[in-house]
Amino acid sequence: MDYNIKTKQIYSIILISLSLLGCKHNKKVDVSDIQLNVKIERFDREFDAMRSKQYAQQAAYLKSKYGSFYDYYIKYLLQEQVNTNDTAYFGLLRQIFSGRPYQDLKHDVDSAYPNMDKVEAGLTDAFKHVKYYYPNQEIPKIYTYTSGFMLQLANGGHFFGIGLDLFLGANSRFYPSLTNMWPRYISRNFNEQNIVPRVVEGMARENMFAESDSNKTLLAKMIYNGKIMYYMDQILPEVPDSVKIGYTSAQIKWCNQYKSAIWAYFLDQNLLYESDFMKIQKFLNPAPFTPGLGEKNDSAPRLAVWTGWQIVKLYMEKNPDVTLQMLMKENDAQKILNGSKYKP
Repeated sequence: MDYNIKTKQIYSIILISLSLLGCKHNKKVDVSDIQLNVKIERFDREFDAMRSKQYAQQAAYLKSKYGSFYDYYIKYLLQEQVNTNDTAYFGLLRQIFSGRPYQDLKHDVDSAYPNMDKVEAGLTDAFKHVKYYYPNQEIPKIYTYTSGFMLQLANGGHFFGIGLDLFLGANSRFYPSLTNMWPRYISRNFNEQNIVPRVVEGMARENMFAESDSNKTLLAKMIYNGKIMYYMDQILPEVPDSVKIGYTSAQIKWCNQYKSAIWAYFLDQNLLYESDFMKIQKFLNPAPFTPGLGEKNDSAPRLAVWTGWQIVKLYMEKNPDVTLQMLMKENDAQKILNGSKYKP
């Protein structure tokens, strides 16, 4: 590494400590009595039915069934300000339906997702956990669609759309030609296993715990993201950490191995209270690695997110009286850092 690291000799101790901590803060809760069953509506198939039905009739049906999502989808798909009460856009839909790209994409989506049984089961369990901690939280309707690789998720508050064309599996034939839009380090996570975590994370960030505009410093953003990740721990107790944060297993191992060096880097570079986003964004955004750390580009990305996650987990371990609800309401990042006594 570029930084002087001498932690390999205590690697086993770190892993043992992590395993012991994990037993506590990922405690399973009983959600079996919560009455909830997720049914995913296959909008992608009902939209495709336009090809064999009268456009006006099917459009009226879709608008009636899907409400504002239909308008949202049509405008996004066509990339134009379309008035869906005006049938002029039907001509554009005919062009899309008749093209080989649409037909190839539909074939691959139907092959990958003949049904949504596994996703429905995963979302049902996740939403039961949401209801366990937040009984009054509205559970959105779930729709599937294809967007021509433009939009992976669509969150309308009362609905959540899943773009199946961006969950076709890392080896999909389409993704190698889309690297300018979706580089490999992102598209490798475009699989079924990631659908439920991305929906849960999207709900958390956008519907339930939106980040405050006052979160300017790296520490504030670090703790906010750490809280989101800890929330996902409670809602998705069976999902691996690597999937929740979007790491490879090697990147998880790297972070655990160099935890102390990562923290020392943040401190030595005076980054915790830095508020210049151009200086801190490389520690928050998806990337293949973190520049300036690691050897041969082997470092993990989003190190502020990962570190914030570890701080929040330690804070909750040291403060067992703090509930999940209390944690998510706590906006004092310094208080959480101090309460965690984080010194890896």
